[in-house]
Amino acid sequence: MTDKLRNHISDYFVGKEEIIENLLICLLSGGHILLEGVPGVGKTTLALTLAKSLKCDFGRIQFTPDTLPTDIMGTEIFNMKTGEFEYREGAVMHQIILADEINRTSPKTQSSLLEAMEEGQTTVGGKKYKLPEPFMVIATENPSEFIGTYKLPEAQTDRFMMKLTVGYPDESEEMRMAENMLNGKTTDNIESIMTAEDVIEMKKKVSAVKIKEEVIRYARNIADMTRNESRFVMGISPRAVISLIKASQAKAFLSGRDYVKPDDIKAVAPYVLSHRLTLTSEAKIAKENKEDIITKLINKTKVPI
Repeated sequence: MTDKLRNHISDYFVGKEEIIENLLICLLSGGHILLEGVPGVGKTTLALTLAKSLKCDFGRIQFTPDTLPTDIMGTEIFNMKTGEFEYREGAVMHQIILADEINRTSPKTQSSLLEAMEEGQTTVGGKKYKLPEPFMVIATENPSEFIGTYKLPEAQTDRFMMKLTVGYPDESEEMRMAENMLNGKTTDNIESIMTAEDVIEMKKKVSAVKIKEEVIRYARNIADMTRNESRFVMGISPRAVISLIKASQAKAFLSGRDYVKPDDIKAVAPYVLSHRLTLTSEAKIAKENKEDIITKLINKTKVPI
């Protein structure tokens, strides 16, 4: 079933098999994903294709400097007839959320997503409102050198299971995109091949994937390596370790296994770690490459036999 979903998405989001794989890993492990790239490379197409393929309720939040937290969380409106306050839903009350250009709004507005992403609920007027299942945030981010962008707070980036970079397509991929457009194969015509209930059932199977204590310790040892690396401002959090473990379970599930191997941890680790780590000023001056450091740390970590 997952192979069918993967192929269906790739019919519309062309040439990015690695991104589709990691998107499904986040979906099935209950994580959220951050996509970085220049405008027009298909980030919105990916989110919309996933939602329609799963027959999930889709919501889009276009972040701008004047976007308010109430636009996202919702607000309470006084009903003159009943004499009571009523909750008016915000954009967050959907199953698949596209947080478009999340770094174009202020940190205050960005923070309105924190509770939803971590606890699956939102609080308005002292009342808690549960979000629909499954719930997933797919956020897009413009490169930091673009005009009008804000740096995402550490608390926000830590709630994304993975960060992926969507680059330009190669020639054959771009030709295929043009053919799809000319043949009317667009997101307007996507058919659903699964349901939200199917996703919930698969998520249960993913959480049941076995992972031995020594493999958990392997994930924890990778985290410890980042915490002891002087070129990083700080190491990854315990939340990141949990994300690493959950992502490895989904990776194993997509590979047709009911148990996690160290290779699963190693495969997902770069995507889970990179956005959570920041180089020190000295490392930046020395033009150190963050991704290279992460790869070396993973390779230096002893693999359980």
